Amino acid sequence: MGDRILVMGAGAVGAYLAGYLARDGADVIVVDPWPEHVEAMRGTGLSLAGLTETECFSTGPVRALHLTEVQSLAREKPIDIAFVCVKSYDTGWATMLVRDYLAPTGFVVSLQNCINEETIADVVGWGRTTGCIAAKIAVELTGPGKVARGVPLGGNKHTVFRVGEPHGRITPRVERVAGLLSPIDSTKTTTNLWGERWSKLVANAMGNGVSAASGLGSNGMAREEVTRRLSIRLAGEGCRIGRALGYDLENINKFEADDWIAALDGDAALIERMEQSMIAGTEGRSDDHRPSMGQDMAKRRRTEIDFINGHIVRAGEAAGIAAPANAGLVEAVRRAEQGSAEPGLSLLADI
Repeated sequence: MGDRILVMGAGAVGAYLAGYLARDGADVIVVDPWPEHVEAMRGTGLSLAGLTETECFSTGPVRALHLTEVQSLAREKPIDIAFVCVKSYDTGWATMLVRDYLAPTGFVVSLQNCINEETIADVVGWGRTTGCIAAKIAVELTGPGKVARGVPLGGNKHTVFRVGEPHGRITPRVERVAGLLSPIDSTKTTTNLWGERWSKLVANAMGNGVSAASGLGSNGMAREEVTRRLSIRLAGEGCRIGRALGYDLENINKFEADDWIAALDGDAALIERMEQSMIAGTEGRSDDHRPSMGQDMAKRRRTEIDFINGHIVRAGEAAGIAAPANAGLVEAVRRAEQGSAEPGLSLLADI
C-alpha cells in the first residue's frame, strides 16, 4: 500500500508536484484556498506545460479540497506525508491545519522558498519535520488548474530536488520522499539540509526581490547591467553571512560562495565572468518567466521579501555583519507593495 500524500497549497510548486503525483497514480489530496482552482482540479484536473513534449500533460480529475473542507479528512485514512507548499508567511497556520490528520508516523516536508523548518517544527515537532529544496524549477500558476515551467529540466546537469533531515542523517523517509520526486526531475538526498537551504536562500535573494522591484522577468534582469550588478552584491552579502553562521554552502548559480564574496569585494574579473554567465543563462529560458516574487507583485499579492532578503538582513545583524544591498532591496519592495512607488529600474537606483 502506498503512502497517502497531502499537498498543502497548490500554487505553482504545489500544483506542479501534485500534477506529477496524480499522473503517476499516487494517493494524493490537494488543498488550496482559491475556489476556482479547486473546482478546476476537481473537474478537468491539472494541466502542466513545459519546454518539451514529455512535460506537457493533463491529469484528469484530482482530489482537491478547499480549506473549509479539510475537516472532512477526520473520517478518512490519515496522511503519511504532507508537503507544505504555501508562501512562507502562511507556514504556521497551514501546518496547524495539517497536523491533526497526520498518521502516527506521518511527517511534514517543507517544499518552499525560504527557511521554514523551525516554524513547522514548532507545530508538529522536529521529529516530524523534513525539508526539500527545489532549485531552478521556475514554475508559474498561469490559471485555475494550469501550471507552466519556464526552464529546461535539470537532468544530469543540475539537481533540482534536494531532500534532507534537520539532523543531517539519511533516513528511510527522506529516501521515500526522494523516490516520489525523482520521476519529476533530478533528485538527491542530502546530509547538508541547512547549507542547501541557505544556498537556495542566496539564489532567491539574487533574483526574487529584484524582479519584484524592477518589474523585469528573469531574462530581462540578466540583460540589464544595473540588475546584474545588484544581484552580485546581494549574493555576496548572503554568502558572507552564511559563512559567518557556519553553513557549508553549495555552488550558487555556477559559482562558489567564496567567488560571490570576492565579487562583492570588487574582483573585476569575477564580476565580468558572473555577468557573462547571467547573460548566457537566458538561452533556452522563456522570456515570459519571472521569479515568484515578480509574479506576486504583478498579481498584487504579498511577497516573501521579509523571509528572503529580510532573513539575510536579520541574520547579518545577529552576526554583526551589515547587508546594505539586501536591506535596500527590502525597503524598495515594501514601497512597491504598499503602492508608494511603482516597480521599475528607478526603484533600484539608490541601493
